[in-house]
Amino acid sequence: MKLLKEKILDEGVALSDTVLKVDHFLNHQIDPVLMVEIGKAFKERFASEKITKILTLESSGIAPSVMAGLEFGVPVIFARKRKSLTLSEGLLTSNVYSYTKQETNTIAVADKFLSDEDSVLIIDDFLANGEAANALVDIVQQAGADIAGIGIVIEKSFQPGGGKLRNAGHRVESLARIASLEDGKIEFLSEVHA
Repeated sequence: MKLLKEKILDEGVALSDTVLKVDHFLNHQIDPVLMVEIGKAFKERFASEKITKILTLESSGIAPSVMAGLEFGVPVIFARKRKSLTLSEGLLTSNVYSYTKQETNTIAVADKFLSDEDSVLIIDDFLANGEAANALVDIVQQAGADIAGIGIVIEKSFQPGGGKLRNAGHRVESLARIASLEDGKIEFLSEVHA
């Protein structure tokens, strides 16, 4: 996705060989024009699937997921990281370790929002080690729903998450695949389709 790659090169910052900061347009401040294009790109990539729900993780996955939800015309569910008085019973839960925050969170989705009749597209902002995506896969599987695919805005292809998910038989479509962040230079894989 050309627009996304341009944004990453213009406004992204490689903080280290493994950390890419994109807070100017994706995970702190959001570029709505870019999000609309991301929604269209996910619709294009998964157009052949009969998607009934989109599942993401709060909070950075919400914007691209909502735009994809508009394109597909389906509800968007986000797994919550924090306990809530209104989210206490009938939960599907899984654990996620965050390497950037160095902590484990239990994520939760109310089971009334997913059923064995659903075909779910999982969307997230980043794919690195695969922890978040695997937790979302776990929640979908607990509900007995089908996984239509996994849509990722930015995949750090030099980390193992994408390979693990693909080896487990999941269709993973990443809109931008980073080959390297070494020496502060952002390099993309030449082929962006998984």
